[in-house]
Amino acid sequence: MTIQHFLTLNDLPADELREIIDSAISLKNQLRNNTAGKPMSGKVLAMIFEKSSTRTRVSFEAGMAQLGGSALFLSPNDTQLGRGEPVADSARVISSMVDIVMVRTFAHSKIETFAEYSKVPVINALTDDYHPCQLLADMQTYVEKRGDIAGKTVAWVGDGNNMCHSYINAAAQFDFELRIACPSGFEPDAGLSQRHADRVSITQDPQQAVAGADLVVTDTWASMGQEEEKQQRIEQFKGFQVNHELMSLAASDALFMHCLPAYRGMEVSAELLEDEQISVVWDEAENRLHAQKALLLHLLKLSA
Repeated sequence: MTIQHFLTLNDLPADELREIIDSAISLKNQLRNNTAGKPMSGKVLAMIFEKSSTRTRVSFEAGMAQLGGSALFLSPNDTQLGRGEPVADSARVISSMVDIVMVRTFAHSKIETFAEYSKVPVINALTDDYHPCQLLADMQTYVEKRGDIAGKTVAWVGDGNNMCHSYINAAAQFDFELRIACPSGFEPDAGLSQRHADRVSITQDPQQAVAGADLVVTDTWASMGQEEEKQQRIEQFKGFQVNHELMSLAASDALFMHCLPAYRGMEVSAELLEDEQISVVWDEAENRLHAQKALLLHLLKLSA
């Protein structure tokens, strides 16, 4: 049987991604109606964290428990990975003892190597290049609030980082236009942008990107590993804060999303973040739980 990994959104065809979104919404309803089953009974998820996390750990661990399975938390301090064991060796050993693995790490090449030698599906829970699980939650949230995102316009405001890269992939997979606004020098990967030039545009003007957009998204200006650059980045990203003034240029029913943690007064104003008529960040955060449960079931070919 072919092992299906989820390292980027491109690892699954568009129709399967939409099936996962539909399943996530169903699983969310089952949980709230106390009708959820235990399709993961006896299954074990290994969670490898080289980057710290709140939402990722809680959502995967709680999700496995809700589905009837269990999860193991593994950090570099607890494993031989932190002592220099080759990634390939760790992949062979860990994947022989569990049913599925999620990895949250720095270099994307590391998770690619892990997947190459793994005997079970591997999920990218964030690398420096991509964050596909967050996009599943974002797409689920948009579907719940506004319906199909196909044909809509999404504005990304801020750093051309791993989230931005995953939004570029999402534009192709979910069929929407993506406008990216970022300061000079902070553009997303040029090769990735060029491959999707038919639906992705880049500007240094947030107002131009947001005008008429159906969804506006941002992220912290300094991601993990960039803390020393934080003060410098604050200066470089002046004018890129998402606030009510900027959102007034978007469509009248536009939504605002942020993958969190959010730094109020920097990339987003405190007033906008807390405006429940526009901001759906708390629904978005919760949906990590449901989208990832659907993903786990899909990769293990299990039914809810």
